[in-house]
Amino acid sequence: MTHVFPRHTKADLPVAVHGDGIYLVDSTGKRYLDGSGGAAVSCLGHSDAEVREAVRRQVDTLAFAHTSFLTSEPAEALADKLIEHAPKGLDRVYFVSGGSEAMEAALKLARQYFLEIGQPQRHHIIARRQSYHGNTLGVLATGGNMWRREPFAPLLIGTSHIAPCYAYRDQRGDETAEAYGLRAADELEAEIQRLGPDNVMAFVAEPVVGATLGAVPPTPGYFRRIREICDRHGVLLILDEVMCGMGRTGTLFACEQDGIAPDITAIAKGLGAGYQPIGAMLCTGAIYRAIEQGSGFFQHGHTYLGHPVATAAALAVLGKLTDGGLVARSQAMGEVLQSALEAAFGQHPNVGDIRGRGLFRGIELVADRETKDPFAPGHNVAARVKKAAFEAGLICYPMSGTVDGRHGDHVLLAPPFIIEEAQIDELVRKLGIALEAATGTGAAA
Repeated sequence: MTHVFPRHTKADLPVAVHGDGIYLVDSTGKRYLDGSGGAAVSCLGHSDAEVREAVRRQVDTLAFAHTSFLTSEPAEALADKLIEHAPKGLDRVYFVSGGSEAMEAALKLARQYFLEIGQPQRHHIIARRQSYHGNTLGVLATGGNMWRREPFAPLLIGTSHIAPCYAYRDQRGDETAEAYGLRAADELEAEIQRLGPDNVMAFVAEPVVGATLGAVPPTPGYFRRIREICDRHGVLLILDEVMCGMGRTGTLFACEQDGIAPDITAIAKGLGAGYQPIGAMLCTGAIYRAIEQGSGFFQHGHTYLGHPVATAAALAVLGKLTDGGLVARSQAMGEVLQSALEAAFGQHPNVGDIRGRGLFRGIELVADRETKDPFAPGHNVAARVKKAAFEAGLICYPMSGTVDGRHGDHVLLAPPFIIEEAQIDELVRKLGIALEAATGTGAAA
């Protein structure tokens, strides 16, 4: 008997008792290769001695200080190091406890910024279909994940959604990738004009779309055009790097690879690597100064802002990602993983696309490679892959609704950055077992 309220009441979950590098071990002794880092969280694996020691040391020194009274040394040091490595213009860091909180803070800061500078009419948010920005009501409304939104629709604020940059499905045969990206980006211009340029507050996007689409990167030039459109109309660009940031895609901030900087960004997951719950919102100096020189008070807050133990853990993680070279390792091992996936599944009759950046890779599953037709929802392909992979000793992140919120399936892979080539072989082998069990077919010869 348990009194825990689980994610799914009909699931009978094993008990995790031990972490060993990229593996988790349950109470029966079964080992699971963590091929998705949980939900792209565990970038350092599950037994990093330096991060654990940083947590112990901070608990022994100072466990908690409420930020309405005091700041702390680890919070100050972490903010300094983040800004040292952040895209140009980002200057302030607001620490929270996770990704949804970071994105809620981003939306509220955007709104207050326009109040402070005398543009109270700006309140419209534009985001993209097939996106996900968190589960609190504000960011749930912003996201374009229909399955998550539907039960709570009466509680959600109105948000506009344009098409994602999804070349596998939406690029025409007569278009280059660049031309398609510009066409997709220009939907933002059209939506701003429809709403009235002076009424739009922010455009929100994931640089590499995570859970809902399955590691879909933008085409070349897409985000440069997005940045130009936002600048032309005074619209804030909010980038959600909760899943794709902190080295996951091969650079510390995912947007670095697209040559742009946001006005506000949110990070989490890999920031704490699972050792402590932490997230952060980063904003430009200009946005901060609007608050500082106006009311002086950001009308927001949570109890555990800037938690000393969480920030101490994250500081140790960030040091390993940057000074320790693990961001570069994510890039290098990501190429190894991509090559292994293509070799194993590149001709699989039910694999339509293998994509991503760094150690953030997605496999889109289809009923027919030639037509790209997805499996019918009733096949429950994603759920079957997850179950079969787990039985084989692999944790991965399959999802349904890839195409439109109802149709389509993909598998998201986001293993720890410490993964070795032999473990990539193990991951791919076990995933092959799962795909065969779920689709009834193995890799084509």
